[in-house]
Amino acid sequence: MSQLPTKQQVLDWISENPTQTSKRDIARAFGIKGATRIDLKRLLKELEAEGHLSKRGKTYRDPDKLPPVSVLRVEAPDADGDLYASPMEWAGDGAAPRAILVMKSSDPALEPGERILARMTEVQDEPYAYEARLIRRIGTNPIRILGVFRKGSEGGRIVPVDKGQDKEWLVDPGADEGAKDGELVEAQQSGPKSRMGLPRARIVARLGDPTAARAASLIAIHQHGIPDAFPDDVIAEADAQKPAGLKGRDDLRDLPLVTIDPADARDHDDAVYAHTDDNPKNPGGHVVWVAIADVAHYVTPNSSLDAEARRRGNSTYFPDRVVPMLPARLSGDLCSLHEGVPRACIAVRMVLSAQGQKISHSFVRGLMKSHASLNYAEVQAAQDGQPNEKCAPLMDEVIAPLYAAYEAAKLARASRQPLDLDLPERKIVLDDDGKVNSVAFADRFDAHRLIEEFMILANVAAAEELTRLKRPLLFRIHEEPSAQKLEALREVAEASGFTLAKGQVLKTRHLNHLLSQARDTEFDELVNLSTLRSMSQAYYFHENFGHFGLALGSYAHFTSPIRRYSDLIVHRALVSGHGWGNDGLSPEDIERLEATAKHISETERRSMVAERDTNDRYLASFLAERVGNEFGGRVSGIARFGLFVKLDETGADGLVPIRSVGDEYFRHEKEEQLLIGEKSGLVIGLGQRVTVRLDEAVPTTGGLILHLLDIEGRKVRQARNRGVGKSAPRKPMTSKRKSAKLKKKVKRSRR
Repeated sequence: MSQLPTKQQVLDWISENPTQTSKRDIARAFGIKGATRIDLKRLLKELEAEGHLSKRGKTYRDPDKLPPVSVLRVEAPDADGDLYASPMEWAGDGAAPRAILVMKSSDPALEPGERILARMTEVQDEPYAYEARLIRRIGTNPIRILGVFRKGSEGGRIVPVDKGQDKEWLVDPGADEGAKDGELVEAQQSGPKSRMGLPRARIVARLGDPTAARAASLIAIHQHGIPDAFPDDVIAEADAQKPAGLKGRDDLRDLPLVTIDPADARDHDDAVYAHTDDNPKNPGGHVVWVAIADVAHYVTPNSSLDAEARRRGNSTYFPDRVVPMLPARLSGDLCSLHEGVPRACIAVRMVLSAQGQKISHSFVRGLMKSHASLNYAEVQAAQDGQPNEKCAPLMDEVIAPLYAAYEAAKLARASRQPLDLDLPERKIVLDDDGKVNSVAFADRFDAHRLIEEFMILANVAAAEELTRLKRPLLFRIHEEPSAQKLEALREVAEASGFTLAKGQVLKTRHLNHLLSQARDTEFDELVNLSTLRSMSQAYYFHENFGHFGLALGSYAHFTSPIRRYSDLIVHRALVSGHGWGNDGLSPEDIERLEATAKHISETERRSMVAERDTNDRYLASFLAERVGNEFGGRVSGIARFGLFVKLDETGADGLVPIRSVGDEYFRHEKEEQLLIGEKSGLVIGLGQRVTVRLDEAVPTTGGLILHLLDIEGRKVRQARNRGVGKSAPRKPMTSKRKSAKLKKKVKRSRR
């Protein structure tokens, strides 16, 4: 018979071999066989009862230690930017141990609250007990619900404000945090999901009246987890900053640099100046200066400001507010190029040929002084012959040379042929009380295009300069459309009577040819929108794959370090590359460059979605008083459950549920993006003109429900009243005969 080990021997073995803790492993380690296994089982049960071991599944472990592979919950980064996690389960005495996350450059960016599976290594003499290395994510972040609380006799319910969710959540008595009926609340799932009945949630924050002015952006901030409050140490660090002096900088204060921004601009991070090149070797050439706020001077590596800026990734802009990447002391003061105030900058001097080609560039770290803070409208009016008092003295020395250089840059742009989309931007205008006053097309001047073109030139120069210096940086990458998206665009083009080149390497000039075919036709907006949708999402990366949309081989973001962390990294790389100071790229910056690229690409997408959702809510609020009115629009999307219509007047997108389209079954042709009526043969496709009635507008979700009245002037047979949520009857074993023939007929009829 095998010798049974003592309890201490078993505990020592488990401590030394945390990956081999099943009863079979322990028996094998001590050579236990046969009937002695029963005694071992009894011994393990005693250790468990005494609290020395805890059992999980078929394994035993020391309850005061984490298993070698544990499920952790990610915490928010600390002031140093380090990421910690805590165990989801803890059976030991005292507080649960903390683990620092040791991330590889290839690991994905993690968000606070996310659950991960990690490999644990115990450490000594550190403020944390374990080092954790990511194995994989477990599902998604804990489910968060943002909604309107409806109080009941026992607890209540939460009606989500996300228009993609239609399921309510139950709130048990005592889990409502004292919320009032109709109040906007934030909640978290409580307990596991059940297959039967409504899921349960616990309210964690009360956010006030959901119908109040400016609630739309507040909802988006909470819904998407956008950090909107700076920690105290970050504010203190920003407040302690002093204006930069001239030491170690080129004096650019005499250069007549000016800022040109929207009239309601919240910050001014770029200034421009141009003049004729007096070099006889460059006849007709121009010199363009672009000066950018030197944020790197104030936001240094490994500081609290740096950790918070990286966490946010970028500023997020809403119609009523901005959630900045940097505190106001920097974004609105020290890093904003205010008129007549000396400000630290990094500037690039670019020499252009008469045809607008960049011949050379050079960078300096300087001290500048903006000679004027101008807006687009007044600059354009001045160029058009109606200068105001502010612009009149600047015409000859500043404004006219800027436009002359821009005319040359336009020639180079035309030769390069970047993607030439023409999608008018609608601007939501709020009144003093925060309610939507109007929805109008934003003005678009040559002054806008001038600044855009010079910023693009400066970004190209930064990428080329750092490549020349062999310094690490973050490139802005935009890859060409996928074959699938390109084929979908080709379908739209052909259905609209146009052609898109096939069987050759795609260039932006091919897409521009399609756009020019559609210009000034009824399909203009459709083709522009479809082309935009075919584009891949731009992102940041530490290697260069070019920028398809701009038709550029090398591109980096350099011109907006106040609102984008990517630009701050590029500034630091320039500081290091030119030896301008000790506030350049740190070893930590370089080591985690790939992880930073992933993280800020994700925060950028988060902001885009939050901004879009907020605009949807404001538009729904604006239209809520016009429920029952008729609107013109175009079909902007096709889905199995209905069609989306973009309204002409506001640009708002609404859903026409399939149940209200007609009293028949509609077949969804996904590839061709069509809905085809089985009885009537009615064909609904992208870009078709429609008249709709607004049936519902929900400001808290941004949802618009529309009813289709006519399509291309043809009245739609109204559906019978089948009750809410019921779809048109499906024909059993619907035949797909004549499908190919019908598709050809559809294409011919839409040309």
